[in-house]
Amino acid sequence: MSLISIITVDYNQPEATLALIKSIDSHYSSANIEIIVVDNGSIENNGALLLQQSKNIKFIRSEINLGFAGGNNLGIKTARGEYLFFVNNDTEFTAGLLECLLDTLKADPTIGIISPKINYFDEPDVIQYAGFTEMNFYTCRNRCIGQFEDDKGQFDGLSAPTGYVHGAAMMITRTALKAAGPMPENFFLYFEEMDWCERIKKAGFRIWVNASAKIYHKESMSVGKNSSLKEYFMNRNRILFIRRNAAVIEKIIFFLYFIAVVTPRNILKYLKEHNPSFIPVLFSAIKWNLTNTTTSRSLGYSKK
Repeated sequence: MSLISIITVDYNQPEATLALIKSIDSHYSSANIEIIVVDNGSIENNGALLLQQSKNIKFIRSEINLGFAGGNNLGIKTARGEYLFFVNNDTEFTAGLLECLLDTLKADPTIGIISPKINYFDEPDVIQYAGFTEMNFYTCRNRCIGQFEDDKGQFDGLSAPTGYVHGAAMMITRTALKAAGPMPENFFLYFEEMDWCERIKKAGFRIWVNASAKIYHKESMSVGKNSSLKEYFMNRNRILFIRRNAAVIEKIIFFLYFIAVVTPRNILKYLKEHNPSFIPVLFSAIKWNLTNTTTSRSLGYSKK
């Protein structure tokens, strides 16, 4: 098997990272892999603890939180593999996962990046991801295929183009990485893998899903389902994604839609859900896009 660099980013979750490493070793203890753990500014340095778990681990520590893309890009600088598999530290491997993805990429060099089917860890028979539809650039909306469906084998054998990979588990070829460049770091959190896919497409490669490969995901461990951090970056980066990728007419229609529909709708939702503190967060996200370029590294949000 070709060398695969498995890259994961840890932020104050050593227990989750240890569980991931154990799940990798349980299936691939003798495989041709390297595991790169990027500590993304955690309060404690758990390098010694993690290095005890596997002979294949490389540990990199950043003293500051570089965000999802920044942490993964730090791992890329160390990776030696011809194939790089980015996985959230709150995932667990299954048998055949790497072989299935690798075989798909090797069989068709036009495929640049691929994701497996993702099921929820706590509800292993429920699907989280079996592909994405293409983006509607007028609304910046698309649909996650299969999400919340009971896994009854309806996607068995699916190996096909998809709109976008899923950031929780995605394998890229070294060739596509060199052509498209690393992940865009100015997103910091959310939408970066979608922006990356757009760049990979522009570099001449296809985006793929193979549902014969499966991984389990412990959703929402890092940020939480309701947090000002998530709300800020989801809104900020939704706008940023359109600014970076849409055509002029698409941008105009999207901006009108966001101001006339999304903003009042979100405000009403925040009030209904007793989260009025999210209202200034939304306006901060809008303001950031009015005062920053599409390549700006300014976050507009205090990293913690």
